[in-house]
Formats: sequence, C-alpha cells, structure tokens
Amino acid sequence: MQKRFIALAALVLAAILTSGYAQAQTRLLIGSTSSSSSHYAYFVSVNQIINQYVDGVSSSVVETGATVDNLRRLSRNQIDLGLVTTNTGYHAYEGTGEFKGRAIDSRLLWVYTVAPQNVVMRKDANVDTLAGLDGVRLNPGITGSATESTTEAVLAALGIEPDYVRGSTTDVVSSIKDGRIAGYVKSGVGNQLDGSTLDISTFTPIRVLSLNDDQAKTLRSEMPDVAVVDVPENKANNLPPYRTWAFGVAVHASPDMDEETAYRIVKAVMEHTDAQANAFAAIKGTDMAQTTLDVGSVPLAAGAARYYREQGMTIPDALKPVE
Repeated sequence: MQKRFIALAALVLAAILTSGYAQAQTRLLIGSTSSSSSHYAYFVSVNQIINQYVDGVSSSVVETGATVDNLRRLSRNQIDLGLVTTNTGYHAYEGTGEFKGRAIDSRLLWVYTVAPQNVVMRKDANVDTLAGLDGVRLNPGITGSATESTTEAVLAALGIEPDYVRGSTTDVVSSIKDGRIAGYVKSGVGNQLDGSTLDISTFTPIRVLSLNDDQAKTLRSEMPDVAVVDVPENKANNLPPYRTWAFGVAVHASPDMDEETAYRIVKAVMEHTDAQANAFAAIKGTDMAQTTLDVGSVPLAAGAARYYREQGMTIPDALKPVE
C-alpha cells in the first residue's frame, strides 16, 4: 500500500512539474505567405530554428496572404511575428498610403533579403539614363504588384513620365524580345537578375539603368519607404555596377513581444543561417544584420536592437526602439 502511495505521489509530482513546464513555454504563431512561395519555405526554416535553439519558446507557421494580411493579424494579436515588406511596413507604421488614418504598430526584428528594382532595357532602345525614359514604352512591373506601384511612385518623384505598358511577365518578356516595348522593371533576386531577365538576355542584349547622385538624393529625401542600393558588377551578364531603388523583405513582431524573447529569436536566427540559406538561396553569403540596418523602415524591437548593439553595430535613428 505504501509503495502504491509513493508511486502515485511520484506521478502526481511529475504531472505538476510537466504542467509547470508547459505553462512556462512561450507559444508563438508565425505569419508567412502562400505555401507555394519560396518565402514560405524560408519561414519553415525560421520556425525550426526557433523550436530548436530558443529555450522556453515554441512556434508554428501559418499560411497567410503575406504582408498586408500579416500586418492586420499582428494588429489583432492573431500572430506574433511574420513577413512584412519594408515599404508597406513603413506606410502601415506611419499611417500613410493605403493605411492613411489606420496605422498599424509593429516592430522590426530582421530583414532577410533585399529586392533591387532593376530597370532593364534593350540596348538597341538607346536609353542609357532614367531621364531618357520620358515617353518610352516601359512596363513598370507586373499588374497589381509592389514593383508596379513603387516604380510609378519613384519615377513620378523623379519627374519622369514613360509610356507605361501593362501586362503579365510572359506577355512583357515576349514584347521586349520582339521590340514592341523597350524594357521593364523587375525585382532582382538579391544581387542577381531575375529568371525572366536572364531569358531576355539570352538573345537580346540588355542594359540596366542606374540612378544618378541627384536622383538617389531625391529618393532618400522624398521616399523613405524605399532603400537606395548599390548593385556590384555582374560579370556573368556583362553588367557594370549600378544604383537603384529597392525594398526589403523583413520579419516584424507585435509591439507586445517582450524584449528577452525578441533578443533570443534574433540571436538564434543570426547565428544559424545554413538552414535558412538552404530554404531560400538568395540569403546565402549575405550579412542579414547589416541588411537590416541598411533597409529596415520601422523601429526595432528592443530585444533586436540589443542584439545588434552587442555586435558593435550602430542603430540608425529611424530604427531606434520606441516606448
């Protein structure tokens, strides 16, 4: 009888300890994007890192409608962190653009990739500067895309008025190949050209237009939602270095995430990059910490800022944590 009592007491104690452990776990939900996207695979890798390396935290990934959907879910406390592009994140935080009058508060954790917006032209169109695009038939980006809306805003800010031609990637690529339009604007994959641009360049010589110093200064002043980036020489495609506008793809968190949790998540992600590179090749060899400080657009979570400062990095004023 006494042995049974001792055994029962041990079971009860184990249950209490297990229950206490479960209660101590912080459970997080990560908003990503469509499961067909390579970005979804990236967030699966992040989820694995959190579960493996961040003690006391468990997480899971949910498929969402990407940036805008994730921002809305953050505002409703339906997710704890998720994918947000830097340009849309800026407008949501500031309550401008499509978020005018309904700002959404979120905090930056890190930026994992940058999408340079490449102005790709047929060489025989004889357009070698952005100013030369006035009146030229140009596709500003796939209809309804962030590239399209950003291109139009950028060129308007620079006082440039192309003859815009709309269409899908397939239609636009065909139109450039046969000379019906002179070029298009297409997101790069890190510092590499997009696959559709490589397709065009196989038989059609191309050039990528560059911002000049005055144009870069204008964008930095008038369009804080985009970054100005320098793309190095691309020997494989015989392209010289150029400067263009870009937006980043970031991970934002709820402003309610505590400092310690944010710190440990960012630390784990920054210190275990191999799995992320395997899931999303564009980040291979990149410095995500520096990318975050270069193109981030909203204040950092306090824990994230703590990690970057520990690395000896200087936080730009626009990214400094707020109360």
